[in-house]
Amino acid sequence: MLNLRHLDFTMLLAFDLLMQELNVSRAAGRMFVTQSAMSQILQRLRRQFDDPLLVKTTTGMQPTERALALVDPVRSILRDVSRLLEAATPFDPAASHERFTVAGSDYIEFLVLPRLIERVRKQAPHIEVHVSRTDAGGLESRLQSGELDLVLGFEAVLKFPATTRRIRLFDDTVVCVASISRADIDASISLENYVQTSQLLISSCDMNAFLVERWLVGRGLERRVAAVVPNFLSAPFTVATTDLILSLPRRIAEACVRFSPLKIVEVPLGLPPYDVVMAWHPVKEKEPAHIWLREQVLQVSREIDGTGTF
Repeated sequence: MLNLRHLDFTMLLAFDLLMQELNVSRAAGRMFVTQSAMSQILQRLRRQFDDPLLVKTTTGMQPTERALALVDPVRSILRDVSRLLEAATPFDPAASHERFTVAGSDYIEFLVLPRLIERVRKQAPHIEVHVSRTDAGGLESRLQSGELDLVLGFEAVLKFPATTRRIRLFDDTVVCVASISRADIDASISLENYVQTSQLLISSCDMNAFLVERWLVGRGLERRVAAVVPNFLSAPFTVATTDLILSLPRRIAEACVRFSPLKIVEVPLGLPPYDVVMAWHPVKEKEPAHIWLREQVLQVSREIDGTGTF
């Protein structure tokens, strides 16, 4: 039976190195101990886990099934301990080589990430910001595993459990855009005309694909869909040259009318404003690097909320 009192951090670190190297001598070298000392640690690990862990074969040492099953849990423990030890170290963004992964939808990529990356580049030129999609799924587990550092998006769509840390950034509402040449559509449109007018849909638009559709279905209404595109890139240009209308978050629509011959049309859906939030795992709560990253997102969000445009 495993006795936790006899299992220490050094043994876990040695196990991780042994699994990486599959060689006692090389693992000993990386841990700055003698081969004899590493062999003794391996013997202790074998006794603790009641398993050979590494066995000699004609092609070198190979891990047992028990050892392979232990690799991820042990590395998770080592990461947590490393974060604990690093928490007291001041974070210097100018010297940091951190890599952050932020998940967001097209909406976040368009509205938030350009400003965020610009801000990060000015303060921390060596930091990498990687972007992942929220529609890839498994957000909670990806935050927990450390694969993701932050998730940004509409709270009504993300629906994180209460244990996930989150903060409101700003809100947004639903409007339509139509070609500026459409004289038959004024600054607003009735609900009846809205559902009868041919529409372009963006399948990746959280607010449009989930929130508006849910509202309409709940009232037994259905839109007349003429075309569906996967993202924001071509949508405003398509609407500008056709008789289609497009439902969008207002902040995106306000940006679209600045570079395309479009006009904003108010829609009487009665939908409330939807909060955009930033979410992260509690394990990152006190990490200086992540505190800094979250502050950059907050600063960008204040800029967006203050201007109301991109």
